[in-house]
Amino acid sequence: MKNGFATSLNQWFNRSARALPWRETTDPYKIWISEVMLQQTTVPTVVAYYKQWIKDYPTLQHVAEARLEALLKSWQGLGYYQRVRNVHRAATIFVEQHGGKIPPDYETLRKVPGFGPYTTGAVLSIAFDKRFPIVDANIRRVVMRLLALEKEATTQIDPFVYEYLEGVLPQRNLRTFNQAFMELGALICKSKEPLCSMCSVKGHCQAFEKGIQEIIPTRKEKFTEMIDVVVGIMQHKGKYFIQQRAASGLLAQLWEFPGGKIEKGESPEEALRRELKEELDIQIENVRFFTKVRHFYTRYKVNLYAFFCNSSSLPKIHAHRKWVPFRDFSRYAMPSGTAKLVESLRLTSH
Repeated sequence: MKNGFATSLNQWFNRSARALPWRETTDPYKIWISEVMLQQTTVPTVVAYYKQWIKDYPTLQHVAEARLEALLKSWQGLGYYQRVRNVHRAATIFVEQHGGKIPPDYETLRKVPGFGPYTTGAVLSIAFDKRFPIVDANIRRVVMRLLALEKEATTQIDPFVYEYLEGVLPQRNLRTFNQAFMELGALICKSKEPLCSMCSVKGHCQAFEKGIQEIIPTRKEKFTEMIDVVVGIMQHKGKYFIQQRAASGLLAQLWEFPGGKIEKGESPEEALRRELKEELDIQIENVRFFTKVRHFYTRYKVNLYAFFCNSSSLPKIHAHRKWVPFRDFSRYAMPSGTAKLVESLRLTSH
């Protein structure tokens, strides 16, 4: 029965798998990069980023030698920027301590920044064909349905998931099996409206047998915090003022227009005047509304109000504050919300 599961799954994958660029290689470096990019990011979004990244940084050596600022810029739009910081640190370790190669050893990899159980297992199984189970959101959901576990899809479920996977993992061709399991969750055993009629392993599925696949996993309302933010767009001699965020915290080290949260009872313009006085010690004038942008950052939904403004006294400039020509914006890694504002500026005045 267990062997039949792996055979059925692999045969389906060989017939139906999407053609994706990272599936055309067994290079551990390229597989690692794809797995990091795919964490909390959709496949269609990752494809373009992956191709450009491999073009710009074809080897571990290229990543290790690159400036972090350049890597952050290449990552702009993928979000979760700690991922790329870990990629830079890990690449440096691989170059300095392992001859520019990713070692095929679980305990060694687990000590490297960014190599949690999932990434480690994915690289070892897909790149080196080693027998390691991996658990992502898709695999967790599929196994929960196979076992008819009527619970929330949290990491507390993972001991059951790993135990199940250990029982069905084949002895060879692990690179196909693990990718097939993830693909099944992405294309067939989807979060909503699973396509059970097209599933090659539904004969092994207890939830399908009981008719409860639609309610597994059980769902909990997600909390999304709404934040209203205001920013000021200032020009001086054909250049725009931007500043770099702190080295830690949300969106660390990214560049943006100055501003901040709108406090309760404030209008956006009042908040802008207060924020720029607090941040830059300037009094702004000629405030003109430009646009409003909505954007999501992890669990935050942000309403971003942008205003053009001027100041008779210019803010003090240092390494983390700059006046930048519009044409040079592409050199600075920015949060996606700020990038939307830059695109609006391009469409309206450039």
